[in-house]
Amino acid sequence: MIGGAHTILYSQRAEEVRAFFRDVLEFPSVDAGRGWLIFATLPGELAIHPTEQQGRQELYLMCADIRAEVARLEAKGVEFTMPIRDQGWGLLTSIKLPDGETLGLYQPKAPHGNTVEAYASKRGQTGARKEETKCGRT
Repeated sequence: MIGGAHTILYSQRAEEVRAFFRDVLEFPSVDAGRGWLIFATLPGELAIHPTEQQGRQELYLMCADIRAEVARLEAKGVEFTMPIRDQGWGLLTSIKLPDGETLGLYQPKAPHGNTVEAYASKRGQTGARKEETKCGRT
């Protein structure tokens, strides 16, 4: 059974983006060799949305309190490319990465804390630990 997902961000300034994830977002990482960092990510969700156009993929970091997380990141000098917007299904903004690309930051309105528990129970694991998830950290 699939137990996770490996996400890849491609960047022409990969070392700067890795440093941003390590130093600013404070994602834990391991060195896979020669300074190549692989970051631990928290449990997440997968949603399939309909579209009339060509399919695409999007990546959003999730948090429980987007306003607090934006304030925390702004204090570290992080730029945002748009104000927090209420999309109906959640609150959304966008982080400007060091290479100029953007990364979504999202506070869901629908319950999402139980997705980890539901996944664990489907896999036959009992006593799965539930933790409140903050943006990029537990």
